[in-house]
Amino acid sequence: MNTPQHFDSLTDAVDFLYQRLPGPLHVGAPLGLGKPHRLLNALYERAEGDSTRPLHLYTALSLDPPGAGKGLEGRFIGPFAQRHFGDDFPRLRYVQALKRNTLPAHIEIEEFYLQSGALLNASATQRRYASLNYTHVARALADRGVNAIVQKVAADPNGGTRLSLSCNTDLTFDAVDAIVARGLPRPVLIAEVDPQLPWLDGSAAVEADFFDAVVTPPGPYPKLFGLPRQPVSDADYAIGFYASTLVRDGGTLQIGIGTLADALCHALALRHTDNAAYLRVIAALGGGAAADDDAKAPVAPLGPFSVGLFGCSEMINEGFRRLVEVGVIKRKVVDDLEVMRRVHDGDASSDDLAHLEREGEFLQGGFYLGSPDFYQWLRHLPDDQRRGISMRRISEVNELYGGNETLERLQRRDARFFNSCMMATALGAAVSDTLDDGRVVSGVGGQYNFVAMAHALPNARSVLMLRASRESGGEVRSNVVWNYAQTTIPRHLRDVYITEYGIADLRGKTDEDCIRAMAAVADSRFIAGLLLTAMGSGKLPRFTPRVTPHNNPERLRETLAPFRSDGTLPDYPLGSDFDAVEQRLVKALGWLKASTATKGAKIKTVLRALFAPASQDHEALRRMGLDKPSGLGERIEAKLVALGLRESAAH
Repeated sequence: MNTPQHFDSLTDAVDFLYQRLPGPLHVGAPLGLGKPHRLLNALYERAEGDSTRPLHLYTALSLDPPGAGKGLEGRFIGPFAQRHFGDDFPRLRYVQALKRNTLPAHIEIEEFYLQSGALLNASATQRRYASLNYTHVARALADRGVNAIVQKVAADPNGGTRLSLSCNTDLTFDAVDAIVARGLPRPVLIAEVDPQLPWLDGSAAVEADFFDAVVTPPGPYPKLFGLPRQPVSDADYAIGFYASTLVRDGGTLQIGIGTLADALCHALALRHTDNAAYLRVIAALGGGAAADDDAKAPVAPLGPFSVGLFGCSEMINEGFRRLVEVGVIKRKVVDDLEVMRRVHDGDASSDDLAHLEREGEFLQGGFYLGSPDFYQWLRHLPDDQRRGISMRRISEVNELYGGNETLERLQRRDARFFNSCMMATALGAAVSDTLDDGRVVSGVGGQYNFVAMAHALPNARSVLMLRASRESGGEVRSNVVWNYAQTTIPRHLRDVYITEYGIADLRGKTDEDCIRAMAAVADSRFIAGLLLTAMGSGKLPRFTPRVTPHNNPERLRETLAPFRSDGTLPDYPLGSDFDAVEQRLVKALGWLKASTATKGAKIKTVLRALFAPASQDHEALRRMGLDKPSGLGERIEAKLVALGLRESAAH
């Protein structure tokens, strides 16, 4: 390879790209954290002013901090966003144009995964969304003739010449190989060095000449995008604890992101570090089985982890950090077929075990994303832990068919693939990424990959987690539905579903058995209607549904209240990015949102607030800028916050 060009100017790097590529630019950029915001903004500015050089950008998960908004939400988010993301965070200019629906005609943005719900009303995004399995993206980039890839990288902290792809090894290597295999020129590769990005070695590190150009723009360097950690609800905790009963010691773990994954990781950590407390929660919830005996899933022995788990997940996040810290994620694997075969058969020699301990990896992923604390953890890992974490191609992590299938089958024993969905049908299909009108909320990502892999691996299970109901427009709706216009996972790949009311094991079951199992974990308010619809469709015999009222939020809250009050189930099990005052406000604002969802409820709540006593939480009112309200509007807002603080503190 040629010696890379080095720049300290973003403008010079963009000039280099334009000089190297005549005609339209077809540029790929990593998803999430590895996207070089500053370089992409410089590129967008250049392209915006030159309609003779069309720009096509192919990417995913274009992270954008929340806007301050108006009213109480704005009062809360504005100061938090300023502190958490920094005043100088480089918002992606193309994202702002997409949200305003003002993207120039000669610029096209195509994404295969979206920041959840952020671009529902961006017409160009919805038109140019590409519905792709994660492992098919590299092939699609080759189909589109991508001629450049830009990526954020970390510099060697020891002063070496190598660079680390760090947070995003997922698609770059696969994409370059796919493009070259198609007979196309190797894309121009430009790296933007970010001193804030943690260094990860091994398969994440490359020689600098892997790139054609390296740009190190001057400081100050903006903060890395940090995902604010959200509070875990009672429903989340119930789902997470049920899910934890399916995990076998010595097995393999994949998890997604969000509060359901946070709850699962807290449950696994508690199972290992305080097994008695863990078992008390499980007993209170009823052990995790669904009401229908035919729907019971294979619950694992629920003791602490002796062998430990091997983590193999497209995304490494906060939950994995906790599980590594407490000693749950610790089972090591090596890329040596014969050694893994002997370990599997129980014939490993002392040399094999020494090799496994010395060279083994306990956590493999394709990209990482998390909080500022998570990035700090990665920066300061002890050497032995750093060696145990390996960033891989997505083709290696998300499927079995990348050339080492026999080895990966031995490594990924007793695998449990945990992901979330928005809704599930009574016949076992999952709705995870798209509304019924076709608008995309997020994307397929790797979910289908993991569901399919669970069916391909021996003793593996796919577990899709969802809340049984949701509030929308002031109305409670069931997330267990008869059917839906758009589905992400087809019903012939149905496996395990978990709601806050239990586990439904659908693998290999008849349609009738699936319906009964899903009804058993639905919200009681919707079970009869679901069963009657199934009868009307000829999927159940005629009978009078007898619905017990146990599957409801009030009973769940009562069940978990003792564990909330004694600290077993904290609001923020993996830490919080909100200070103590903000944590109180998050609960208060959540209560207010639920209590003002309809016009009638809003009027009732405002009237209650006006005649309620003044709040003694002066810190919270000061944080909201409402400690000295002026004018009627601010006085009403202060009263509402006071009511929310009092009501949320009582629950």
